[in-house]
Amino acid sequence: MGSVFALWSTRGQQTAERVQKTLSCRPLRGMERRFRLEGLLVLSALAGLACGSEDADDRESECSPEAQTGCDASQVCEHVDDGTTACFAPFLIRGRVVESAQTSVGIGGALVVARDINGALASRGVASSESDGVYELSIPATRRADGSPHPLELTLRADAKGYHSFPSGLRIAVPVDSQAPVQSGERWVIENPSTDVALDELSDSALLGTIRGFVRAEDAAGTLVVAGAQSGLADRDGAFTIFNVPGGAREVRGYKAGLALSPAEATVSEGSVTDGVELRSIDEPLGTVTGDVNFVNAESHETSVVLVVASTFNSALARGEVPIGLRQSPVTGSYAFEGVPSGDYIVLAAFEDDELVRDPDTSIGGTAIQSVSVAGTTVPVDAFKITGALEVVGPGASGAEPVAGNPVFRWADDSSEDGNELTVFDTFGTTAFHDDDVPSVSGSAEVSYQYAGTPLEPGYYQFRAVSFRIGKGGRDDRTRISATEDLKGVFIAP
Repeated sequence: MGSVFALWSTRGQQTAERVQKTLSCRPLRGMERRFRLEGLLVLSALAGLACGSEDADDRESECSPEAQTGCDASQVCEHVDDGTTACFAPFLIRGRVVESAQTSVGIGGALVVARDINGALASRGVASSESDGVYELSIPATRRADGSPHPLELTLRADAKGYHSFPSGLRIAVPVDSQAPVQSGERWVIENPSTDVALDELSDSALLGTIRGFVRAEDAAGTLVVAGAQSGLADRDGAFTIFNVPGGAREVRGYKAGLALSPAEATVSEGSVTDGVELRSIDEPLGTVTGDVNFVNAESHETSVVLVVASTFNSALARGEVPIGLRQSPVTGSYAFEGVPSGDYIVLAAFEDDELVRDPDTSIGGTAIQSVSVAGTTVPVDAFKITGALEVVGPGASGAEPVAGNPVFRWADDSSEDGNELTVFDTFGTTAFHDDDVPSVSGSAEVSYQYAGTPLEPGYYQFRAVSFRIGKGGRDDRTRISATEDLKGVFIAP
């Protein structure tokens, strides 16, 4: 009963083997099925066709990565790099959410999510950290034949009651190091320093509340849900949480390219949770935002443009929350954002690390940050002038860098400048130090400046330098000509 019986020829055996591989382990009617194989009768018994042991081909042919069906409860269905699908041990990111001031103290109840380079939800859901701060996120990933996941480009976002969200302020999301997953029992796990998240504690969290609810729409996953300056991300089922919302009447809005949602009102009480807020899909026209970038004195002619939700924009640091689908890269000239939800946005160009900055010369057109209101129509944006950035030498040339004592700031000399301005910001954009008359240098490839302000409190800071000329174009005042990168120059004071 457990064998396949046939009168074999070489060709007939090969054909029977192909059929055996495609037979399903689902219940069959009767005890056997008959197949005509090249004139040969093959009798196949139900129980013996590998259904009782490891019939990987049968199970793989039925599993669905989208619906997550066809696998045992301990496994997940994934795409394989040969184009098939199969059941594998889950791939997890494991880490801790901790307090920045005391990195050994875990934060419980923090919500952690993985995102791809465009901000889309990359994890199977949102993880809530345990009391010791430990969290685990299941990550879909294409697998090799041995089951090991291919590396992914991921970043983490974490939100918690009483703490600033990460990323926020000067702290940008850093890529997760997913190069060397380790097989641990029935799972593949990434756990290294890049999977730990440190959050900065708020000083007045007792005065803040929480909003919870659902985005009621198809493909709600990853929707950016905003209440003023605070935000949260919708899970795959549309559930969202926004922590640390000031008390009072708040408008709640959702943003994701291609998705129109009705806003909702929420009354927030200090220290309480406002539950049941719903944002529903509506039949409302979506808008388009168009514009151009012009490159001046730049070696690279390729950049990015993003739309930032205006209520989340930090004007001092010139950054804010970008919804899924509202980032374009590469941009070499004209750009157009389609399917833009109604709302107010800030348009930023050359914001990311690309050796380019928006031209800082505010005396000419195309250098100001653009604000747009979108309401179902096409909105043109004035062209941006983009120029080459002043290279940051240190600290913070390739990520947040710890310093000791009074740091020395170094950046590439702009050979055509008459001087420089230097500003140090704390992590939330407050000016901690400023010198608007840093002398130009001669015979050196870089400018060096030692911090001379009051001692810095522990935390994250950024220095920014701007070069200027005097008398450019017959003018008597200063003309700013270049600046350091928007995201570089970040350092950590002990």
